Amino acid sequence: MIYTEIGETGMKVSQIAFGASSLGGVFHSLREEDGIKAVHTAVENGINFIDVSPYYGYLKAEIVLGKALKEIDRDLYYLSTKVGRYGQDGHNSWDYSAKRAVDSVNESMDRLNVDYLDLINVHDIEFSDLEMVCKETLPALVELRNKGIVKHVGITNLTLHHFKYIIDHVPAGTVESVLSFCHYCLNDDALADYLDYFEKHHVGVINASPFSMGLLTQRGAPDWHPASKQLQNICKKATEYCKSKGVEIEKLAVQFSTHNRRIATTLFSTTRSSSVLQNIEWANEPIDEKLLAEVKQILEPRFRDTWLNS
Repeated sequence: MIYTEIGETGMKVSQIAFGASSLGGVFHSLREEDGIKAVHTAVENGINFIDVSPYYGYLKAEIVLGKALKEIDRDLYYLSTKVGRYGQDGHNSWDYSAKRAVDSVNESMDRLNVDYLDLINVHDIEFSDLEMVCKETLPALVELRNKGIVKHVGITNLTLHHFKYIIDHVPAGTVESVLSFCHYCLNDDALADYLDYFEKHHVGVINASPFSMGLLTQRGAPDWHPASKQLQNICKKATEYCKSKGVEIEKLAVQFSTHNRRIATTLFSTTRSSSVLQNIEWANEPIDEKLLAEVKQILEPRFRDTWLNS
């Protein structure tokens, strides 16, 4: 396993990391014991960064992850969670106020059975009032950082230019990391355009969703996926081409998303221990450059298509 520092945080994390959204039953139903075993398998096999949110499963993911973490030495992993996006009874909600951010951190630590967080993120800032994030949410989290309750502060977001806006409008060092999803995968590498900017501002980069929320899988995109039918169809074509070559597109997707050393880590999510082991194995193998070039050619007509203006 390769380990890379997230910016200048001192956190040297595994090139592939565990995203705990699946522990909330976000994508598929789960048996709680399977989810707990998947977390243990990840840590036992070299993964040392775990990301979650109170939004995932409307608290369920944090609760299940907390049960798993009870049985793991705290020195073996870095833990990341979020504030700002929540939900209850099937309804999403957002609250980026300073008070809610502080309360959320304390509630998350209780659910996760920890007494500090390695990284706290403002979740999905594309849904927020960016001015509030700059002037209220982030200052509240920085105060928690100053008290040692959280070690580092970051932001997450789909709409890439929002990262730049926030970093440009807060004091240097406020934002230590960004978490971007669906923008460094086979069908969309737009995150690469921002790497120079992040490095200039000493901000580490976390990537998520190497499978583009299911587009780059043999199962295909779920019904709720926001991608256009044209993009879904071309990803299906790429999937079928990989299959004709005796390769699962998931393997190529993981390898592409984890090969860039300028990106500290890439998050995947599963409740299956077998999938954890498979993703680790794929990440540690060299990529088939010929197949990658052929798949990129197939995807080129819809390359960097997205479902929000980024």
